[in-house]
Amino acid sequence: MEKPVLTVSALTKYIKLKFDRDIHLRDILLRGEISNFTHHSRGHMYFTLKDNETRIAAVCFSKAARLVPFTPENGMKVIVRGEVSVFPTTGQYQIYVDSIEEDGIGDLSVAFEKLKKQLDAEGLFDVAHKQTLPEFPKAIGIVTSSTGAALHDILSTLKRRYPIADVYIYPAIVQGELAADSIVKQIERANAAELVDVLIVGRGGGSLEDLWAFNEEKVARAIFASKLPIVSAVGHEVDFSIADFVADVRAATPTAAVVLATPDAVQLQAYVEQQGAKLYLMMQSKLERHQKQLKQIQEHAIFRYPERLYRGYQQKLDYIVSQLFQRTPKYRLAGGQEQLKHLRLRLLQSMRQKLTQTNYQFEQQRRTLNALNPLAVMERGFSVSYNEANHIIRSSDDVKINQQIKVKITDATLVCQVNEVEKNG
Repeated sequence: MEKPVLTVSALTKYIKLKFDRDIHLRDILLRGEISNFTHHSRGHMYFTLKDNETRIAAVCFSKAARLVPFTPENGMKVIVRGEVSVFPTTGQYQIYVDSIEEDGIGDLSVAFEKLKKQLDAEGLFDVAHKQTLPEFPKAIGIVTSSTGAALHDILSTLKRRYPIADVYIYPAIVQGELAADSIVKQIERANAAELVDVLIVGRGGGSLEDLWAFNEEKVARAIFASKLPIVSAVGHEVDFSIADFVADVRAATPTAAVVLATPDAVQLQAYVEQQGAKLYLMMQSKLERHQKQLKQIQEHAIFRYPERLYRGYQQKLDYIVSQLFQRTPKYRLAGGQEQLKHLRLRLLQSMRQKLTQTNYQFEQQRRTLNALNPLAVMERGFSVSYNEANHIIRSSDDVKINQQIKVKITDATLVCQVNEVEKNG
């Protein structure tokens, strides 16, 4: 007898039936760590429950989700209660959760918080160390998986937003044990090459363990040591990694990273056109204003009668030339010679006048002296008598009888004796 050939759906239904009939799977308590958590808009919760060895999908429908007393997050350790069954569409077994209780924070979350506090204390998150992104980057580097959706999103956004930039891809492993070393290597490679102006480092979304490479200390220190400004783009908007805190700029998604790292070419073009129009209007206005000024200048009397401009200056120039000529050595020498000639003439006239005056005064004094000269008086018959004391005899009292006297005449001195004194009157 040949074995029947089953369809996939028939096999799945059979397995589901086995799960549903197993009393041990109808109501179980399960301990694990939440990852890949999603809260659907209709109120359902979808997540993965895992431990160190394996994982199981979990769903908590809105009716039960409303009764959960806390907000589940990735990395939380929880105890869930529910039924294990098979989802027919995918054939995947999962637990349908009726209730969730906290069982402490997961190991990865503890490691995350510990490293975050350590690096923060060292100053790796300090705003003072953040580099400014270039306003108009010529080249952009991308460190991410060469096959991931993140690279596609980045490239498509760059093509649309800023197609003029050169793009350099530094492919890295972004998940698993080798991811951290691969990311560090590509960051260092981009810095050594010095081909780009800014670096986008990241990947698409995932669970905490999927994104864990970006929470490694070695990756954080490589980002901090980078001479190139780095935009981190790890996961979705709700995901935060250590790399986000160390990076110069954090983007919520890879697409957002491109928006932060580049200007919008369309907006730039519109801005340039707008500024060009403003410049044209400004230049047109300035040209019209200058043309008006030119016309006013052309109609000014200075330009209609230009000779008026230099008429006064010509007269002033003649005066200045005359003054300069008078200050030339030749002119001053001629003037000095003329002045010297005049002074010489005046000096001669003065000397002649002085000499004539002196001669006249001398003649007058000579005549006066001659008139007073005793010899001249003697020539007219007068004489001078001296007593024995050789004093001039002016009175009869100056002599005595029998006394000898001397009588001085013009050409001799007579020695006489007084015999008698006859007084006048």
